[in-house]
Amino acid sequence: MALAIIELGALRDDLTRRMDGAMETLRRDFGGLRTGRASPGLLEPVKVEAYGGEVPISQVGTINVPEPRMLTVQVWDRTLVGAVERAIRDAGLGLNPAADGQLVRVPVPMLTAERRNELAKAAGRYAEAARVSIRGVRRDGMDQIKAAEKKHDIGEDDGRDWAEQVQKLTDQYIKRIDDGLVEKEKEIRQV
Repeated sequence: MALAIIELGALRDDLTRRMDGAMETLRRDFGGLRTGRASPGLLEPVKVEAYGGEVPISQVGTINVPEPRMLTVQVWDRTLVGAVERAIRDAGLGLNPAADGQLVRVPVPMLTAERRNELAKAAGRYAEAARVSIRGVRRDGMDQIKAAEKKHDIGEDDGRDWAEQVQKLTDQYIKRIDDGLVEKEKEIRQV
Protein backbone atom coordinates (compact mmCIF):
# COMPACT_ATOMS: atom_id res chain seq x y z
CA MET A 1 0.00 0.00 0.00
CA ALA A 2 2.85 2.44 0.79
CA LEU A 3 4.20 1.90 -2.73
CA ALA A 4 0.81 2.87 -4.20
CA ILE A 5 0.72 6.13 -2.20
CA ILE A 6 4.18 7.13 -3.42
CA GLU A 7 3.15 6.38 -7.00
CA LEU A 8 -0.04 8.43 -6.59
CA GLY A 9 2.09 11.35 -5.41
CA ALA A 10 4.40 11.00 -8.41
CA LEU A 11 1.42 10.79 -10.76
CA ARG A 12 -0.20 13.86 -9.17
CA ASP A 13 3.09 15.80 -9.40
CA ASP A 14 3.49 14.90 -13.07
CA LEU A 15 -0.10 15.84 -13.93
CA THR A 16 0.14 19.08 -11.94
CA ARG A 17 3.35 20.06 -13.73
CA ARG A 18 1.77 19.43 -17.13
CA MET A 19 -1.44 21.27 -16.22
CA ASP A 20 0.63 24.21 -14.94
CA GLY A 21 2.27 24.31 -18.37
CA ALA A 22 -1.15 24.62 -20.01
CA MET A 23 -2.05 27.44 -17.61
CA GLU A 24 1.22 29.27 -18.39
CA THR A 25 0.48 29.03 -22.11
CA LEU A 26 -3.00 30.45 -21.50
CA ARG A 27 -1.52 33.29 -19.43
CA ARG A 28 0.86 34.18 -22.26
CA ASP A 29 -1.97 33.99 -24.81
CA PHE A 30 -4.17 36.25 -22.70
CA GLY A 31 -1.27 38.67 -22.22
CA GLY A 32 -0.95 39.07 -25.98
CA LEU A 33 -4.56 40.19 -26.34
CA ARG A 34 -4.67 43.96 -26.64
CA THR A 35 -7.32 45.28 -24.31
CA GLY A 36 -6.83 49.00 -24.89
CA ARG A 37 -4.67 49.19 -21.80
CA ALA A 38 -0.92 49.23 -22.16
CA SER A 39 0.77 46.05 -21.02
CA PRO A 40 4.34 44.85 -21.64
CA GLY A 41 2.88 41.48 -22.66
CA LEU A 42 1.38 43.19 -25.69
CA LEU A 43 4.83 43.37 -27.30
CA GLU A 44 5.85 39.79 -26.34
CA PRO A 45 5.14 38.33 -29.81
CA VAL A 46 7.23 41.04 -31.56
CA LYS A 47 10.46 39.76 -33.12
CA VAL A 48 13.15 42.25 -34.15
CA GLU A 49 15.58 41.73 -37.03
CA ALA A 50 18.87 42.08 -35.15
CA TYR A 51 22.27 40.47 -34.77
CA GLY A 52 21.83 38.38 -37.90
CA GLY A 53 18.46 36.88 -36.97
CA GLU A 54 15.11 37.50 -35.36
CA VAL A 55 15.17 38.05 -31.60
CA PRO A 56 12.38 38.84 -29.11
CA ILE A 57 11.98 42.56 -28.50
CA SER A 58 12.81 42.00 -24.82
CA GLN A 59 16.37 41.08 -25.88
CA VAL A 60 17.04 44.45 -27.54
CA GLY A 61 15.39 46.85 -25.10
CA THR A 62 13.44 47.45 -21.91
CA ILE A 63 9.65 47.67 -22.18
CA ASN A 64 7.93 50.08 -19.79
CA VAL A 65 4.39 51.37 -19.21
CA PRO A 66 4.79 55.06 -18.26
CA GLU A 67 1.03 55.72 -18.54
CA PRO A 68 -2.11 53.58 -19.02
CA ARG A 69 -2.26 54.04 -22.80
CA MET A 70 1.44 54.23 -23.65
CA LEU A 71 4.26 51.72 -23.93
CA THR A 72 7.90 52.65 -24.32
CA VAL A 73 10.83 50.57 -25.45
CA GLN A 74 14.24 51.81 -24.31
CA VAL A 75 16.45 50.32 -27.03
CA TRP A 76 19.93 49.44 -25.77
CA ASP A 77 21.70 49.59 -29.14
CA ARG A 78 21.11 52.88 -31.01
CA THR A 79 21.52 51.12 -34.38
CA LEU A 80 18.45 48.94 -33.68
CA VAL A 81 15.93 51.76 -33.04
CA GLY A 82 14.65 51.66 -36.65
CA ALA A 83 14.43 47.86 -36.60
CA VAL A 84 12.43 47.93 -33.34
CA GLU A 85 10.06 50.57 -34.71
CA ARG A 86 9.59 48.57 -37.94
CA ALA A 87 9.07 45.28 -36.05
CA ILE A 88 6.31 46.78 -33.86
CA ARG A 89 4.59 48.36 -36.86
CA ASP A 90 4.77 45.12 -38.90
CA ALA A 91 3.69 42.79 -36.06
CA GLY A 92 -0.01 43.15 -36.95
CA LEU A 93 -0.93 44.55 -33.53
CA GLY A 94 -2.45 47.76 -34.90
CA LEU A 95 0.20 49.86 -33.16
CA ASN A 96 2.00 52.89 -34.59
CA PRO A 97 5.35 53.44 -32.82
CA ALA A 98 7.41 56.63 -32.97
CA ALA A 99 11.13 56.86 -32.25
CA ASP A 100 12.50 59.56 -29.96
CA GLY A 101 16.27 59.03 -29.75
CA GLN A 102 16.81 55.57 -28.26
CA LEU A 103 13.26 55.52 -26.88
CA VAL A 104 10.42 54.13 -28.99
CA ARG A 105 7.00 55.40 -27.88
CA VAL A 106 4.04 53.15 -28.65
CA PRO A 107 0.61 54.74 -28.06
CA VAL A 108 -2.13 52.16 -27.47
CA PRO A 109 -5.30 53.28 -29.33
CA MET A 110 -8.85 52.89 -28.04
CA LEU A 111 -10.66 49.71 -29.04
CA THR A 112 -13.82 49.69 -31.15
CA ALA A 113 -16.82 47.62 -30.05
CA GLU A 114 -16.24 45.26 -33.00
CA ARG A 115 -12.60 44.73 -32.02
CA ARG A 116 -13.62 44.09 -28.38
CA ASN A 117 -15.95 41.32 -29.57
CA GLU A 118 -13.16 39.80 -31.67
CA LEU A 119 -10.81 39.87 -28.68
CA ALA A 120 -13.44 38.26 -26.44
CA LYS A 121 -13.90 35.47 -29.01
CA ALA A 122 -10.13 35.00 -29.24
CA ALA A 123 -9.92 34.78 -25.44
CA GLY A 124 -12.64 32.12 -25.56
CA ARG A 125 -10.67 30.14 -28.16
CA TYR A 126 -7.52 30.34 -26.02
CA ALA A 127 -9.45 29.17 -22.95
CA GLU A 128 -10.99 26.26 -24.86
CA ALA A 129 -7.55 25.20 -26.14
CA ALA A 130 -6.31 25.23 -22.53
CA ARG A 131 -9.31 23.13 -21.41
CA VAL A 132 -8.60 20.60 -24.17
CA SER A 133 -4.97 20.45 -23.06
CA ILE A 134 -5.99 19.89 -19.42
CA ARG A 135 -8.41 17.14 -20.47
CA GLY A 136 -5.62 15.50 -22.47
CA VAL A 137 -3.42 15.45 -19.38
CA ARG A 138 -6.36 13.99 -17.42
CA ARG A 139 -6.83 11.26 -20.05
CA ASP A 140 -3.12 10.37 -19.83
CA GLY A 141 -3.40 10.11 -16.04
CA MET A 142 -6.49 7.91 -16.27
CA ASP A 143 -4.71 5.68 -18.82
CA GLN A 144 -1.78 5.28 -16.42
CA ILE A 145 -4.17 4.31 -13.62
CA LYS A 146 -5.94 1.73 -15.82
CA ALA A 147 -2.58 0.30 -16.90
CA ALA A 148 -1.51 -0.04 -13.25
CA GLU A 149 -4.81 -1.82 -12.49
CA LYS A 150 -4.29 -4.24 -15.40
CA LYS A 151 -0.79 -5.07 -14.19
CA HIS A 152 -2.26 -5.59 -10.72
CA ASP A 153 0.12 -2.96 -9.32
CA ILE A 154 -2.93 -1.38 -7.66
CA GLY A 155 -6.34 -2.72 -6.77
CA GLU A 156 -9.67 -1.57 -8.15
CA ASP A 157 -10.43 0.46 -5.02
CA ASP A 158 -7.09 2.28 -5.25
CA GLY A 159 -7.65 2.83 -8.95
CA ARG A 160 -11.04 4.37 -8.24
CA ASP A 161 -9.55 6.60 -5.52
CA TRP A 162 -6.73 7.71 -7.82
CA ALA A 163 -9.20 8.44 -10.62
CA GLU A 164 -11.20 10.63 -8.23
CA GLN A 165 -8.02 12.52 -7.29
CA VAL A 166 -7.17 13.08 -10.96
CA GLN A 167 -10.72 14.29 -11.65
CA LYS A 168 -10.59 16.72 -8.70
CA LEU A 169 -7.28 18.10 -9.97
CA THR A 170 -8.75 18.48 -13.45
CA ASP A 171 -11.83 20.27 -12.10
CA GLN A 172 -9.61 22.72 -10.18
CA TYR A 173 -7.65 23.63 -13.31
CA ILE A 174 -10.78 23.93 -15.48
CA LYS A 175 -12.24 26.30 -12.87
CA ARG A 176 -9.05 28.39 -12.95
CA ILE A 177 -9.33 28.60 -16.74
CA ASP A 178 -13.00 29.63 -16.55
CA ASP A 179 -12.25 32.25 -13.88
CA GLY A 180 -9.36 33.60 -15.96
CA LEU A 181 -11.60 33.85 -19.03
CA VAL A 182 -14.26 35.76 -17.09
CA GLU A 183 -11.60 38.20 -15.84
CA LYS A 184 -10.10 38.67 -19.30
CA GLU A 185 -13.51 39.27 -20.90
CA LYS A 186 -14.33 41.81 -18.17
CA GLU A 187 -11.00 43.54 -18.82
CA ILE A 188 -11.65 43.62 -22.58
CA ARG A 189 -15.16 45.02 -22.27
CA GLN A 190 -14.56 47.68 -19.59
CA VAL A 191 -11.67 49.61 -21.07
